Amino acid sequence: MRSCIYIGKEIETVVTPLAALRIEVFRDFPYLYEGSFEYEKDYLQTYFNSDRAFLFAVFDNEKMVGATTCIPLVDETDEVKEPFELSGMNLDDIFYFGESILLKECRGKGVGKQFFEQRERHVSSFGDYSTTCFCAVDRPQNHPLKPDNYEPLDEFWKSRGYKKSEVLKSKFSWKDINEPLETEKMMIYWLKKI
Repeated sequence: MRSCIYIGKEIETVVTPLAALRIEVFRDFPYLYEGSFEYEKDYLQTYFNSDRAFLFAVFDNEKMVGATTCIPLVDETDEVKEPFELSGMNLDDIFYFGESILLKECRGKGVGKQFFEQRERHVSSFGDYSTTCFCAVDRPQNHPLKPDNYEPLDEFWKSRGYKKSEVLKSKFSWKDINEPLETEKMMIYWLKKI
């Protein structure tokens, strides 16, 4: 496997494989996302427009098999910024970690750790951020589409130094694979001081 870094507008050069990877990985529990390329290209525009946005992508030959992103919180969408604003936090101090997505056959090889290391290295290179964060969907324990062997990533995130916030939450809307229309999902934030 090889890796490549893209910054800001460079991310647009790989929008098609990145969108395809997001759609494939997020289709699984817990996201159950019924994605479309139109939605993806609109979502990813936020990253193209930020000079400090970062994409670390992993390839197997020419196929993108993994990717992780981050962006200054001030450059994110209103729905992401809102809970931080309501809590009185300084958005200029915070870097938001977007997706960490990896095909199943590539998991368990240390790439997830590399995703965090690469993003934190990028954030540290600026020297003017104190906090990194990301959010994760909060699904009920008894969700009908939850696989029997599902293992949440909470322990992995804790091992990377992240703590789940009790107060920072957002609601994002998307269409689940088993739903006719979009519905709101609760997203809970995890933070780390750097």
